[in-house]
Amino acid sequence: MAQTNNMKLRIGVVGCGSISLAYMRNAPLFRGVEITACADINADAAKRRASEFNLRAADVDALIDDTTIDLILNLTIPAAHFDVSMRALSAGKHVFTEKPLGVTAAEGRLLVNAAAEKSLMLGSAPDTFLGAAGRHARRQMEAGAIGRPVTGTAFMMGRGMEHWHHDPSFYYQAGAGPVMDMGPYYLTMMVNLMGPIRRVQAVATSGQEERLITAEGPKQGTTFKVGTPTSVLSLLEFDCGATVTFGTSWDVFRHSNHPIELHGTEGSLRLPDPDNFGGRVALSSRGAPWLETDTSSALFGAVNWPIAAPDRANYRMLGLADLARAIIEARTPRASGDLALHVLDVMEAILRAGETGVAQTIPSTVAQPAELREDEARSLLA
Repeated sequence: MAQTNNMKLRIGVVGCGSISLAYMRNAPLFRGVEITACADINADAAKRRASEFNLRAADVDALIDDTTIDLILNLTIPAAHFDVSMRALSAGKHVFTEKPLGVTAAEGRLLVNAAAEKSLMLGSAPDTFLGAAGRHARRQMEAGAIGRPVTGTAFMMGRGMEHWHHDPSFYYQAGAGPVMDMGPYYLTMMVNLMGPIRRVQAVATSGQEERLITAEGPKQGTTFKVGTPTSVLSLLEFDCGATVTFGTSWDVFRHSNHPIELHGTEGSLRLPDPDNFGGRVALSSRGAPWLETDTSSALFGAVNWPIAAPDRANYRMLGLADLARAIIEARTPRASGDLALHVLDVMEAILRAGETGVAQTIPSTVAQPAELREDEARSLLA
């Protein structure tokens, strides 16, 4: 479809699980996009979402082949991301997928190449870096608030999933773990702020060989084997010359590390959890006390999720709305397939370095995403 400013990108959702709720609720906020149909391997799940949001429920294959659909929003489980996205591209559809782009970088590379060959747009979550906190941090970096980035830290730490998830074993197997599950948020935010990563080193371990499920459910009180490292400490070397320590762990009861801190020749910048769209960003200029900015009053920073008792900003669909605009403007979307592939390459390299003890050169690079200015962000609203 040759889209114009007055036309909407017609979206078909494949995958009607819990994450689809955020996308479907947020879609009406944005200009140029409209979810019209949904599908799931569980037909009842598709029918429930269709009824809830006045959509058309369809079979997965029929939806992908539907000529009235312009883009497939792939919200399936990670193991199905590649197959669904490739089928959609083969059918001539643009694609936006939940993270990760694929379960391996090889899968991601095939998708990026297929989209390029067919002149189709490929985008991928996370798009949280386009939220209020990420945009504020990017403005500070662009203004030279910390000078030349030199070093930094990023930490994602907790106790894992078994205390709240009724069947969490898949989180602890190869292809998952804290690096692959949560790494995309942290790495994407840092690439947005400082550009691509060229080399990594890492040490990896596991705190427990078995984990005990304490969450309510049929498997409560049972244990399962851990098949991937659950604590990984890595060193990231960026093309810009900065080095960042990146720690991920599901073996930590409590800690006081900030999610991301970046330090440069003129100051330091502290960011909130990059899994969210909002939060407080703090700046220290040449050792001065931290000056905090609450982004909850900024666009895409207001607390809105979960609906029943909001405690965070969740504006999933923002990256897809930017992709729809990118089609009109014939440019690269900010949450692009190339960006997701680079992050996937970095995560694989971290795990490989942790396994071998050998520093890994990242096989891909990517252009730093274009800054999303405030006027551009506002223009995405319906």
